[in-house]
This record gives sequence, C-alpha cells and structure tokens, in this order.
Amino acid sequence: MPQGTYEQMLRRTAADRGDAPALTFPDRRLTYAELLARGEARAAELAVLGIGRGDRFGVLMPNCPEVIELMVGGAMVGAAMVPINTRFKAAELGHVIADARLGALFTTDAVDEHVDFKALLREALPGLAEAADPERLELTSAPALRVIALVTEREEAGMLSAGRLRELAATVEPTTGAAEPSDPLLIMYTSGTTASPKGCIESNGAVVTNTANIAAVFQIPTEDRWWDPLPMFHMGGLLLMTACFHRGAEFISQGHFDADEALDLMERHRPTVLYPLFPTITLTLVHSPRFAGIPVDQVRIIANLGPPDVQRKVLDAFPRATLISAYGMTELCGTLAYSHLDDTLEQRMTTCGHPLPGWEVRIADPESGAEVAAGVEGELTVRGECIFDGYFDDPEQTAAAFDADGFFHTGDRCSIDAEGFLHFHGRLKDMLKVGGENVAALEVESFLATHPAVKLAQVVGVPDERYVEVPVAFVELAPGGEADEAELIEFCQGQIASFKIPRHVRIVEEWPMSSTKVQKFRLRDRMIEELGLAAVDA
Repeated sequence: MPQGTYEQMLRRTAADRGDAPALTFPDRRLTYAELLARGEARAAELAVLGIGRGDRFGVLMPNCPEVIELMVGGAMVGAAMVPINTRFKAAELGHVIADARLGALFTTDAVDEHVDFKALLREALPGLAEAADPERLELTSAPALRVIALVTEREEAGMLSAGRLRELAATVEPTTGAAEPSDPLLIMYTSGTTASPKGCIESNGAVVTNTANIAAVFQIPTEDRWWDPLPMFHMGGLLLMTACFHRGAEFISQGHFDADEALDLMERHRPTVLYPLFPTITLTLVHSPRFAGIPVDQVRIIANLGPPDVQRKVLDAFPRATLISAYGMTELCGTLAYSHLDDTLEQRMTTCGHPLPGWEVRIADPESGAEVAAGVEGELTVRGECIFDGYFDDPEQTAAAFDADGFFHTGDRCSIDAEGFLHFHGRLKDMLKVGGENVAALEVESFLATHPAVKLAQVVGVPDERYVEVPVAFVELAPGGEADEAELIEFCQGQIASFKIPRHVRIVEEWPMSSTKVQKFRLRDRMIEELGLAAVDA
C-alpha cells in the first residue's frame, strides 16, 4: 500500500500541474494551485473552530467546490469529513449529526432541488433558531456540535457566516500535515441492514491507494476531462475525482444532475470520460431532444451499470466509446472491480470486470462459509488494503461484518468465472438499490409501522427501467385499522427520502411464510407478475 495522505497526493500533483484545471463546475473553475490554496484556507477555518486530528465535521451541501475544499482542509488538519445525503429528511439528518458526534457542520443558504438546508437543520435540531451565540452552540439534540457555518455571507440565527469565519480564521496559523495514512479521511453514511444509516470509516491511505489503482486501470492522461454528476455524499462522486487528481486531469461536475446543464457542460468542455454509472442518469441524458446535437466523438470511456439491453442502448448513443461496468460498495472504499479497457464487449456488458489490485476476493457458501468453485454462486467476501476501517462507534456491527479470516461479508450473491471475471447475481441481505441509493427495507418497514393503522409492513424491490429497482410495500392492517395505498404513500411524503417511498402498496391479510419468516421472494414475484414486469436477475 503506497504510503501517503490525501494532502500529500494533492501537493504532489499541484507541484507539477498547478496551472491546470482541477475542478470545473457550471459557474466556476479551479486550478490545482487554487484548490490547494483554498484547502489551506479551509484548514485554518477548521482549526479556529477547534476541529483537529481525530475530530469530525459535517457537510450538508450539493456538489460544489466548497465540498472539495473542505475535504482537503480536513485532510490537512487530520479531521474526517462527513458528507451528508442532501435528500435526507430531518430525522435522518439528526441521526447522522448525533451518531457521528460532529464538532462542526458546514451548509449553505442556497436552495437545492427545492431543499432549504437551513429550514431542514432547524427541524432536525430544536433550539437552533434561538441560539444566542453561533460561535458557541448549546443544543441538547446534538451536544457535541459546536458551530454551524454557512459557506455564504448571509447571517442566520444560530449560524456563523462565511465572512465571520474568515475573520476568525485570520487569527490562527493554518495547520497542515497533521494526518497519517491510517487517519480517517471520510465517514460515509450508508444504509445497511439495520434501520438507520451507519458511518463507514475510510482512511487517507485507503482512498489514496484505491484511487491510484483506478487511475492505472483507466490509464488516465493529464489531458483527460472526466464528467461525473454523482453526488459527493457518495463515494461515486469523490472516488473518480481523486483518481483524476492523481494524474492532474480535469474533473467536471454539477450541483445535481440536470440533463440540460449536463449537455451544456459536455458541449462546452468536451469531456473524454463520462461516469453517469446509473441508467437513471444515462438514459435521461441520451433521451434528451438535445442529445443528438452534442459532440460525443471525443468520449473514450463511458461507465454504466445495467442489463445487456440497457448497455446496448448506451453503446448506440456513444459508438466510439469503450463501455465499462463496475462493482462497488461504500465499505470497499467505493469500488472493488472494473472492466478493463481491453476486455471484450461481451465481457464488459455482462460482468463487473476484474478486482482492482490489492484486493483478495472469495466466493463463500452462505451456509458453511466454505469457498466455492469457479462459476458457482455464493456470497462475495473480500479483504484487502483498501477495506474500510469499520462502522463508526459500532464495534458490534463491525465485528459481525467480518469473519475469522478477516474477510468482509458483502451480503451480495456473486460468482467468479474461470477467467477471473466477477458476476453479480443479486443480494443476500435485505437491501435495495434505488437509482444508485442504498435503501434498507427495514428502515422503510419501520417507518410504515408508525402509521396507526399498520400492524406489519414488508418491503421488497421490483425491477424498474429508470431506477433499476424501486421499493414496494405489503402491509397488514391492525385490527380495526383502515388505510389504503394512496394514504400510506402520502404518509411517507416529506418524512423519508423520496427514493425510499414505496411506489406501490398492497394490503394483505396473510403472509407467505417459511417456518418462521416471511418469504419476501414470493412477495416480489407476486408484484412482478401483477405489474407485468420482466424479472431481472441483477
């Protein structure tokens, strides 16, 4: 594992490529020298707020340069950034703030996709609006939280403005070089099999190493321009950016995916690599009436996940590009496997590619734990130098995720063929993947159960052309309870993230059972048949 921190990696690149563009957004562009300087300024801001090595700070913002500046600043002082899903509602936001014991939180007064972050914070943190001194918060709902800082100039009750923070930061010497490779760089909250998101600890060394390996797989030259609209509260929005930083290439992003804005970026900057990854984004892009007039001959790689028929549609839209696929999860530092550029088209369309260097992959029998033969399906288990460092402040869940040999159990049903290609066949654990978002069925079931008419709810995923998979719910009503599909869906609106809301609800009086458990696969099959969907072997 190459020794080094995120700061050291960026300083090396800035020394060679200081005047080259590092980050491009629709309204702003930063060179490597500018990004480094802004990271140093953020490091001073964090230091004056009392955030140092071993601390955690949150970021609740859409994709923007400030998110990256803060990540770099955090790396310099040795603190871990906690990017918060901007689609979370108040309860989910409050859980992350409290669970991560954030010392500071950065947000914006900008309204993104109709989300008012200030209003959301006030709902999640009772008493915030009455806070007399924004430099010294006293909130019983988040006792570790010392300050909420706006990256914009406007003053707000209980929140520190960007101007005031700069004034305070000018009184301290910037702290840099504080981190070690083993220190946490990020804590990424992801939904697991439990009802609440868990924080995955990603170290400096793991992120730097995994992204260096990705840069090598894609043979990234300095003149590459990568367009990646994925949110920066997921590894998909940060991992490929860092791979570009290794080589001094340009990373192009946007606040959130908007097809017209994306096409503007593609027309203006002519990206050579496109990383939409999910059909939700890719198909929206290529189906736009404007797409036919956008130059795409310069695109050398496009990454997309999906069944072969979807992949063929993508290839038709980008005939000169090499289509690649992948396999990843947050616990595996974002990505475990990618297609190689010289794999055959069939291999790139039908497999997840090859494990990256540094990973040891084993397919285990779900019952016995014994390794199975090539081509046989089982649970994907993994160990390696880029594995996450466990779930934050949750030793029990961390211990349960690893076996005695140190292999992390993904809960995914996979196989590895005789040529070493990884194939994904579905999920062993009760998880859904909705347009790239992890959704724990138990989380949605638990929320539905708070409805006074609901006795029991069971959530399953069914195939969807746009989102790959969407949640549907089966509900048994309590004695005397009355509710219909529309009422239960409406009950979820505005209370849980929109991607978690069931698309359909069915009222049932009895359940398909094994000896002790509801047979969810039967519920899924029933809904697929009822909706006339084609069953997809993910």
